[in-house]
Amino acid sequence: MTTQALLTAVENGLTVHDLGRELRVGMPQSPNHPAFWHALPRRHGDMVRADGGSAANDMITMGTHVGTHIDAFAHVSHNGRLVDGSDAFEAGRGGRFVELGAHTIKPMVRRGVLLDVPAALGIPVGCEAGYEITPADLEAAEKQQGAEVRAGDVVLVRSGWGRLFDDPDPSVYQGKSTGVPGVGEAGATWLADKRAHAVGADTIAFERLAPGAGHASLPAHRVLLVERGVYIIEALNLEGVAAEGVHEFLFVLSPLPLFGATGSPVRPLAVVGA
Repeated sequence: MTTQALLTAVENGLTVHDLGRELRVGMPQSPNHPAFWHALPRRHGDMVRADGGSAANDMITMGTHVGTHIDAFAHVSHNGRLVDGSDAFEAGRGGRFVELGAHTIKPMVRRGVLLDVPAALGIPVGCEAGYEITPADLEAAEKQQGAEVRAGDVVLVRSGWGRLFDDPDPSVYQGKSTGVPGVGEAGATWLADKRAHAVGADTIAFERLAPGAGHASLPAHRVLLVERGVYIIEALNLEGVAAEGVHEFLFVLSPLPLFGATGSPVRPLAVVGA
């Protein structure tokens, strides 16, 4: 496609679905990462210029795996090794991952596919707590939607758990006591076998969490980040795009080039023609 064809598509109108979560103090997150905090060190009126102008400024602190974010390959090791076979301990010397950090994740402008698992299973509200999404479930969503996963795609798996993100009690979405639905080891292998470039979900951990177990075991992370080299995007907002029945789209994501970091906040977009 030529640049002019792209510009013509924009001129003809596009619908953009924001798949990122609003970053706010107190939002639900993994307890394993520093929380999001925002403050105004300088407010309007704290300093007023001679002409009457005033400017406020901000400071934020947060972990790179809080809110909607992408995992770099440096994030997970297994038996002391990273995805390229390097020694995980040695790779982190100096306080940063030079080879596999978030700065190495290239911006994504790719075909995106939403696999709406609850809709395919006839429970559109969402999967139950602790439910493991299987290869059969993913195939059922593919078939029902008529959008087959292709090599190089970004595949977003909806469990329906995202509807709980705004619950007044953040622990509900966190789901430590109840468990959280998600892809299991077999489902992760299915996605990797499809040669997905990246995968994502509407939960904190992407994969299925057993009731009461929290993040004690994350086999899908091992398969995707260590064994097969597939990026993981977590805490996506998939309710709106699913409600519109959009299953195939242009997926746009650009991570912050945080040198040596294990992940990055992101604001992914699903773009379709008007």
